[in-house]
Amino acid sequence: MGDVLAGIHATWEFDTDSVLIRFERGIRTPKLFQSLRERRIPYAALSSVTLTPGKRGTVVLRAVPRAGADPLVEAASGQLKEGCDPYRLVLPAEREVLAEYYADELRTLLDPASDEPADRFLVAAPEAPMNFKAYDGRAGFDGDRVSFRWSWTGASSAKWKAGDQTFKVSELAGIVWRSPEALDGYLRLLPRAAAPVDHRTGGSLGDLHGPDGSASAGAGSADGVPAAAPLTRAADQDPAAVLFGLGYGPVHESLPFAAAVLESVRRTQPAPAASAPALVNAGRRDPADIAERIHHLGELHRAGLVTDAEYTTKKAQLLAEL
Repeated sequence: MGDVLAGIHATWEFDTDSVLIRFERGIRTPKLFQSLRERRIPYAALSSVTLTPGKRGTVVLRAVPRAGADPLVEAASGQLKEGCDPYRLVLPAEREVLAEYYADELRTLLDPASDEPADRFLVAAPEAPMNFKAYDGRAGFDGDRVSFRWSWTGASSAKWKAGDQTFKVSELAGIVWRSPEALDGYLRLLPRAAAPVDHRTGGSLGDLHGPDGSASAGAGSADGVPAAAPLTRAADQDPAAVLFGLGYGPVHESLPFAAAVLESVRRTQPAPAASAPALVNAGRRDPADIAERIHHLGELHRAGLVTDAEYTTKKAQLLAEL
């Protein structure tokens, strides 16, 4: 679309195949947004678009991601607070008509398979290298390996006995991220069913995760790939997990980290069987739909929300679709 829609804490820039979300870096902007800086969301990664009333004289335009399309959303697993949802754009209520226009525009660009889960990640994860300080150690990720270095002030004796840990992403089935805003937040790595090598001795990780090699946490793998078996150890005793809390492992540091690891894990797994690519917006559009959109565009123009140049350009684009 080539247009820009500025809201509170973020600006959406619409391109032909994606929307670039740029987050502000102001003092009132959620720290997660400041950490993400910007994200490009392909229209193919969206399932729907909503426009709802917000708080204190605002409206909220939200692009709803498809299941399995965004590693950040998959890692968060519904634990993000509403105000930290990177797919929400909050606008003053007086811009509702303009927001409705863009919502309609976005809906016309959705993939025909938008109501189905994505078979791969379509949104880029935050880039490695990354690190953050957890309650019981420091976590690092270089793109290929995840490392846990234990802290003498917070790590349990079980973790000290196991020693510092390094995991290749190719040895992992997924991750579980439990928000630090919960009572017992943590990041846990889930080894594959075939027990990987113990990075201390070269032996099986079964001695760390139970006799059956299990390593999961009451929740399932964030990327939908099952781990070996249900978890037998609490996170504070598991050398494949780091703890959050007391200001350690905050959302804006640990969640992008978890998403980056999850994306790398998914990339190392066998690709699904290739299928014929779907044609997006193939064929000519319904003339009645085009006429309605031109009428709506005219209303925005008369209201002063669209300039003469923008009106002329957009009208020409709509007519070209006939």
